[in-house]
Amino acid sequence: MGGICTALAVIFMFGASFVPGIELTLFLISSLFTAVMVIEAGVAGGLSVFAAASLLGLILVPNKLALIPYVFCFGYYAILKYYIEKIKSGALQLVIKACYFAAVVCLGLLLFRQVLASSIHMPDWPVAGLIAAGIVMALLYDYVMTFLINWYRRRFKGSPENLKLVQ
Repeated sequence: MGGICTALAVIFMFGASFVPGIELTLFLISSLFTAVMVIEAGVAGGLSVFAAASLLGLILVPNKLALIPYVFCFGYYAILKYYIEKIKSGALQLVIKACYFAAVVCLGLLLFRQVLASSIHMPDWPVAGLIAAGIVMALLYDYVMTFLINWYRRRFKGSPENLKLVQ
């Protein structure tokens, strides 16, 4: 199961490096295989799929820059989601997820400015808007991931106690 999930994650990462316009969708799909392993084999299984897919992606995917979103945000999110959703308060879960996504967006913007666009002057005023939009999109990603995890549990696990999120 781990090998299949790893292979599928790498295939979708490979696709994300070549198909313009739907990269984030393909990264969402690739991150679901980590969630499947968390459901099937626990956190250790999810970590092994994330690590193996990341390493294989670095070897097999020609566009190494395309792997940055998977390695630094999407790939391990299912594991993080597992721990966040153990918290009983739904509001606190949402706040933690929003803070995580804000940190990822801020780090991404900072790295983009420092590494890739150091010679380009970008005004500061849209940064808050970019961060807010990033949080909204990331929370939408979390919602879709929750829906797909629950679909997987209903379809392949089938029992009512398994309808809860990754636990």
